[in-house]
Amino acid sequence: MCKSGEANGLRIALIVADGMGHAEEGGISIHDVGKSKGRVDRMWRVTNSVYQRALSLNADVYHLHDPELIPIGLKLKRRGKRVLFDAHEDLPKQILGKHYLSKPLRRMLACIFARFEAYACKRFDGVIAATPFIRDKFLPINKSTVEICNFPLLSELQSEAEATQRKQRVCYVGGLTHSRGLSELVTAISLCRENMRLDLCGRFESAAYENEVRSLPGWSHVDAHGHVGREEVRAIMGKSIAGLVTLHPLINYLDALPVKMFEYMSAGIAVIASDFPLWREVITANKCGLLVDPLRPEAIAGAIDELASNPDEAQRMGHNGRKAVEKLYNWGIEEKKLLNFYIALLDVESTC
Repeated sequence: MCKSGEANGLRIALIVADGMGHAEEGGISIHDVGKSKGRVDRMWRVTNSVYQRALSLNADVYHLHDPELIPIGLKLKRRGKRVLFDAHEDLPKQILGKHYLSKPLRRMLACIFARFEAYACKRFDGVIAATPFIRDKFLPINKSTVEICNFPLLSELQSEAEATQRKQRVCYVGGLTHSRGLSELVTAISLCRENMRLDLCGRFESAAYENEVRSLPGWSHVDAHGHVGREEVRAIMGKSIAGLVTLHPLINYLDALPVKMFEYMSAGIAVIASDFPLWREVITANKCGLLVDPLRPEAIAGAIDELASNPDEAQRMGHNGRKAVEKLYNWGIEEKKLLNFYIALLDVESTC
């Protein structure tokens, strides 16, 4: 988003709290308010520092990406500023999915936040929604709501690898967590009939969970690369017959559009995905992959075996996915929507 704005003539300042200091990168000024020392420090000191820095910049538009910054948005509105809220997920639903909280507490917190979110977003100048579901939720609250999805750049991940290079490997790129189905993936790779290997790219959620996963029988079929750059991700996808996105059926995943699914499609490889209604629409309509029950390793293994045994079909699915990204699911399309949204707020002549 920052690079798109800067490339189209907007002066962009990004406020962060990573402790890496101020910087200038590609014409974008990065303002660091210091890394938080914990959750309480993040909620109070860091949030207040972000507000003070935001005020000092005296921007024409303030684009907020974190729910804890909603109070800042209300304070900026009281000062006559234009404020947008970027809703990445349905937070009240996320709260309902936090099973470490009791059911009555979950319901109470979700209700309180839903009311506060609606109160604030009704007063903001606009809402940017990451999915159609979130857009439909916010439209009755704020008519100036637009859906802008986090789709990939067209040229970033495309590979020219031939089908013959994609017979014996599948990949997963993302957070290595239990809820994202990692345990089932590692178990599944050990059940495959073909001599398959699983490439993992990402960081484990904890050392304890990493030890748990490494103890699974399928780990001997895994190549763990850790956190890697985009070029290495591209190379790994280019050698894979399919990309895996088998998240568990949790309330905050069911209506989400996972970035990785579209990145696999952009790379031109087949997708093996959880059989959720929203995801089914994408995979089935574009004939670009297989759908599975993410809680059944044997179903995941069956899908991997099917693609490994039919490389021409896997390549056909990969081509279909790439065509769909070129036509529908790419950042170039979303970028124009974002810039036109900014332009409407700034009341200047459109160049998009």
